[in-house]
Amino acid sequence: GGGTGLGKAMAQKYSELGGKVIICSRNINNLNKAKDDIEKVTHNEVYTKKCDVTNIDNVKELSEFCKNNNINPNIVINNSAGNFICPTEKLSLNAFNKVIDIVLKGTLNITKIFGDNMIENKNGGCFLNITTTYANTGSGYVVPSSISKAAVNNLTKSLASEWGKYGIRFNAIAPGPIYTEGAFSR
Repeated sequence: GGGTGLGKAMAQKYSELGGKVIICSRNINNLNKAKDDIEKVTHNEVYTKKCDVTNIDNVKELSEFCKNNNINPNIVINNSAGNFICPTEKLSLNAFNKVIDIVLKGTLNITKIFGDNMIENKNGGCFLNITTTYANTGSGYVVPSSISKAAVNNLTKSLASEWGKYGIRFNAIAPGPIYTEGAFSR
């Protein structure tokens, strides 16, 4: 989720601060536009890689891309999201599974592959998982997202205690409503 919105804004800030940034998304057009926009502001190279976080082979390819380009991420932001704003009784099981695949399994795929790399390389790092305020309270009309983000919150807490011994930190932030055309048009 680095090609638009919050992910793009975070990538730009890291680039402004001198970080080597790689952004990923399923949409190569969004990635290319974000790369151009960020590089225009920061004058730093931004790497892009098309990646569907629900596809473990794509995530492994992303890891290899990083290794081949001497990018050893010490901060990984899990920002991919999917959602349907819809009464739950009108959602198909396929819709539930799609959101769960993106939000929960995508976060797990990235965390497992890049966490294993951090452990193997003994370089530690930080995972920042973007969550939502309704993950703790539940919310109508966004049930697949709510249950997936609640699971991400639990993953964050669980791995913080388990992988802290490797110098890996975990944080989850729920930024609350952010005005974007996409979010507020719905």
